[in-house]
Amino acid sequence: MIKEGSLYPVYVSSFPPWLRPWTAIPAMQRLKEIGMNCGLEYTRYPIYRHLTKPYSRYEHSVGTALIVWHFTQDQAQTIAALLHDLSTPVFAHVIDFLNEDHLTQESTEGPTRLLIEQSPELRQLLKESGLSVGQVCDYHQYPIADNDSPQLSADRLEYTLGNALAFQAYPLDRLRAIYADLIVAHDEHGQPELVFRSFDRAREFARLALINSWIYVADEDRYAMQRLADLIRSALHRRVLTLEDLMTSEPQVIAKLKQEAPSAQAWDAYCQLHQLRRAAAPGVEDGWLQVKAKRRWIDPLVLNQGRLSKLDPFYEAEIERFLNQDQTIWLNEILNK
Repeated sequence: MIKEGSLYPVYVSSFPPWLRPWTAIPAMQRLKEIGMNCGLEYTRYPIYRHLTKPYSRYEHSVGTALIVWHFTQDQAQTIAALLHDLSTPVFAHVIDFLNEDHLTQESTEGPTRLLIEQSPELRQLLKESGLSVGQVCDYHQYPIADNDSPQLSADRLEYTLGNALAFQAYPLDRLRAIYADLIVAHDEHGQPELVFRSFDRAREFARLALINSWIYVADEDRYAMQRLADLIRSALHRRVLTLEDLMTSEPQVIAKLKQEAPSAQAWDAYCQLHQLRRAAAPGVEDGWLQVKAKRRWIDPLVLNQGRLSKLDPFYEAEIERFLNQDQTIWLNEILNK
């Protein structure tokens, strides 16, 4: 069974004591009640019903920080990685759908610097560490923490391994072997990147990453995230929720939704989502949606050999198939339970 932090011993031999106070601040603890699965874990879709255990933004953020620390031993980069999801709202990227930014999924990242500046605990820790807000408010400035897709970064590595464990119950010893094969080397442009020493490990990881990529753009995911965004928009319009509520926790927002009859009914209907029907054109019934989503994928670099897609024709073909997924199909929920 996956437990919170079950991959932490894979990432580091021991948890760095200096990092613990940073993980204990209220702004970080809030992320324990923000899921990595963008509200899909509340539905009845089969793949989510069989999750071993919910996977939180807190677990992901700490894991990303531990990966960065392992490979860099740099405190500023590690804290930037830890805080990279600080501004994540309830249901995470569903709010990008709400903001009509779901193809880039950047709209919810903006407040990170402000949240750091508004946290007395973080300001104190920064002062004690001799770090500035500018050093930790944007992990994009550190290539090991984050870089442009399809390169491999600590962020993408962590959620790929975390989801392999949560969705596939992938053996922990195999995940450990994949992680142990990584080193920091330079990419085609001379920038540092996490690179595989072994072609076989790169290919094993890429298979896990591609499964994860398909999950993120599955018809069920796209449809459910848009449904939940519409539900939240309606609740905001009726003042059942406020924008401030979106920066609290999922249990708090769900409790508010359940206090008002239309929102409670809509939430219950959302939680009953279990099977889709698909069509080339919308039917006469209400509820048909055509939803596009951001495609996330990884093309790992193999040391002294190049990108996996250039070394493995099968993987290249699979990536091509993924990138050409038809997102123009119309979707609706099957009503019978």
